[in-house]
Amino acid sequence: MTAIQEQRAPLYGRFDLSLSVHPFRPHEAGLMLPNLAPADRALVYGLVGGVPLYLSWWDQDADIADNLLRLVCRPGAPLLTEGQLVLATEVEHGEYPAAVLHGIAAGRTQHNELKDYIRAEPTRTLDRLIELRLVERLLPVTEAERSRRRIYRITDNFLSFYLGVLSRYRAEIERGLGRSLLPVLIESLDDHLGAPWEEAYREHLRHLAVEGELGPGVVAVGSYWNASGEDEMVAVVLAGRDRHPILVGEAKWKRSTDGRRLASTLQGKSRALLPLSPTPARIDGAPDGSEAADDRPRPIRLSLCARDEVRDAPPDTLVVTAADIFPG
Repeated sequence: MTAIQEQRAPLYGRFDLSLSVHPFRPHEAGLMLPNLAPADRALVYGLVGGVPLYLSWWDQDADIADNLLRLVCRPGAPLLTEGQLVLATEVEHGEYPAAVLHGIAAGRTQHNELKDYIRAEPTRTLDRLIELRLVERLLPVTEAERSRRRIYRITDNFLSFYLGVLSRYRAEIERGLGRSLLPVLIESLDDHLGAPWEEAYREHLRHLAVEGELGPGVVAVGSYWNASGEDEMVAVVLAGRDRHPILVGEAKWKRSTDGRRLASTLQGKSRALLPLSPTPARIDGAPDGSEAADDRPRPIRLSLCARDEVRDAPPDTLVVTAADIFPG
């Protein structure tokens, strides 16, 4: 579509409207899976993402094993073939785009790591993959774009699943071992689904921000880590012209989690954000002594997320489950 409107192309200058068509977001994808429990909707979204075609392939009356056997674990299976098709059509021809995607899927998420992995300069390839919305450049939400603390991730859940999990089994699946290795594939899902779940949680917070449910003036929702890679937080919400933190969140790919223990850990990490507030801040639910000396301290709310339940969450905590992120 871009090529036919470039200069010297037949339709150059004739388009008066151009729209980018994005995959469904979590709250939209859930509507295509009404017969599944919310936690199962989260699992399917973590594997195939928000592309309606892939979501429609999932049999809601069958269990996970039967779906994976049909969609993945047979020679010529739909998702197995689709992964090859995406790499052949959505990515430019040449070894670098595919190699960069494989590198990111293998955990080489920093620029220098990718450069060593492909043995070439990846900058132009990364820019092209970002333009195609297959890769995203991540920064701590509190950092400016010029920060060197950036990493890369594959944005498309299906492509991440295909490259990060399926590709290691694809050759044996094509040789007919799909049914035999299916239990091993299922065992590997929990390790893979943590990152898609965290991003779905951030998307939910963005959706709440647009609806005005996180307060006025939200300007950013993203993850945070410091220079040493510590104090990592799944979600930090910033508001106002001064980009002060108003909420910090943690998400676990668990059916149930201990809210008090998780909140205690999150409270400790979130103190790294207190200097960002021109007005001294406090962490809601923090023990005595952690509040800054000010008559009107600015609160930082806590948010905790698990698939089915968060047990014993402190008061005023924003609790999020799969039922909130993926309504049916």
